[in-house]
Amino acid sequence: MKTKLLVAFLNLMFLGSFAQKNIPCLIKTSMGNIRIELYADKAPVTVANFLKYVDHQLYDGSSFFRVCTPENEKNRMVKIQVVQGGDVPEGKEFEPIPMETTQQTGIHHLNGTLSMARDAPNTATSSFSICINDQPDLDFAGKRNPDGQGFAAFGRVTKGMKVARKIQAQKDKDQYLVNPVKIISIRRL
Repeated sequence: MKTKLLVAFLNLMFLGSFAQKNIPCLIKTSMGNIRIELYADKAPVTVANFLKYVDHQLYDGSSFFRVCTPENEKNRMVKIQVVQGGDVPEGKEFEPIPMETTQQTGIHHLNGTLSMARDAPNTATSSFSICINDQPDLDFAGKRNPDGQGFAAFGRVTKGMKVARKIQAQKDKDQYLVNPVKIISIRRL
């Protein structure tokens, strides 16, 4: 009987570890807090990468450093609106990860979506962005990146879009914030 109870308990514990599909985290910034949830079931590689930085506290003291706004994007063919953060010091970044496209994950770049920044496919490390309004040109087959692969969306803001918009409204020079907004910490909840 004890063995059956132990097996049943272990099965519940094992299944319970998969029950939480969305992982909540809190981004504390010098302008306020942003609560997010990560879609580990849909974008496991990207979420694991982000959480590696979170769990090693490497985002602590980094910043939101870049903004794309209607004003600073006016001369671009494909315009977007995002705030970008997570500038971990060089030498502390982990290896780049394989890219999980929106075609693979089904997560689209809607208002509040979190997405990994990258140059070429499979080059994302620590830097991430938050979409301000829907940004379909960041999806697979979107026009923002010439390779057509889009960017790896992996979560969304659940509370604090006012803070993200306040960050986007800060003074910038060529998309880089004159005074970057400090990320105090990012922690799992």
